[in-house]
Amino acid sequence: MAKISSETLEKYQIGAMMERVNSVPMMHTLNLEITGLEHGECTARVPREKKWDGIYQTMHGGILATIADSVTCWAILTVIGASQKVATTDFNIRFLRPCLTDAMCKARVVKIGKRLCVAEADIFDVEGKKVAVAQATYARI
Repeated sequence: MAKISSETLEKYQIGAMMERVNSVPMMHTLNLEITGLEHGECTARVPREKKWDGIYQTMHGGILATIADSVTCWAILTVIGASQKVATTDFNIRFLRPCLTDAMCKARVVKIGKRLCVAEADIFDVEGKKVAVAQATYARI
């Protein structure tokens, strides 16, 4: 795991976020690596593994959706706190092109509410081509 620095989060906030991320088994299944954390933002990278390919030998859309859902959650937690409990209530994704490489996800908070929080994400291949866009809503529980 690379050391994460931030211009907007304190070391203890980064530590708490990484502890939360690392407590989720799916993050290890995907080998999801957080590459950046800022207030209201999260970036991550997931290596492409052939075992996650769909019928067209590209990264399966369900894997891309899982990446976007996860990274938008982490972006929200940078604002409301790493220990807060949230659950996805609504999620949509639009696939733009096949992903044949590792996937990079950049998520940012759209709105933090008392009960609902909204974030959006862009997923890119290693060449910087956008492969998908997503938006997620989370309930604070």
